[in-house]
Amino acid sequence: MSSSLKNLSDFSHIEVGSAENLKFAIVVSQWNAQITGALLNGAYKGLLDHGAKEENIELIEVPGSYELIAGSDIALRNKDLDAVIALGCVIQGETRHFDFICQAVGTELAQVGLKHSKPVIFGVLTTDNLQQAIDRAGGKHGNKGEEAAITAIQMGLIHQSH
Repeated sequence: MSSSLKNLSDFSHIEVGSAENLKFAIVVSQWNAQITGALLNGAYKGLLDHGAKEENIELIEVPGSYELIAGSDIALRNKDLDAVIALGCVIQGETRHFDFICQAVGTELAQVGLKHSKPVIFGVLTTDNLQQAIDRAGGKHGNKGEEAAITAIQMGLIHQSH
């Protein structure tokens, strides 16, 4: 089924597990705040809905999506966390800036996770236009922030068990 026809944030087919004993940092970009705020709300709600305690969720705001890299590294260096959720939104413009930022953020967030041996979840929208971002930040395709929270819970549980 085409993604244009469904909610991408449907988790009814999986057992997510409990986040009750997990600790998270949500690192969120302030750029494209309309979108990243909706992603943050989705992630926060997703964690709480699966048993996470508010005191076990730290929020770190960074200026833009590129800064998610350093923000995630700082969080993992200074905190006892089970997972980091990196939330941002990069919308295609008229220059190649989009390509460089998206490539760097994806690659380097993976490296931060490997460096610290902890999950760093990529919750960054990389869309062609604002409408696509809206559709994925609580719109007709669900909320990528909630998806990132579910992934963080699942990976956090794996991290704790190993």
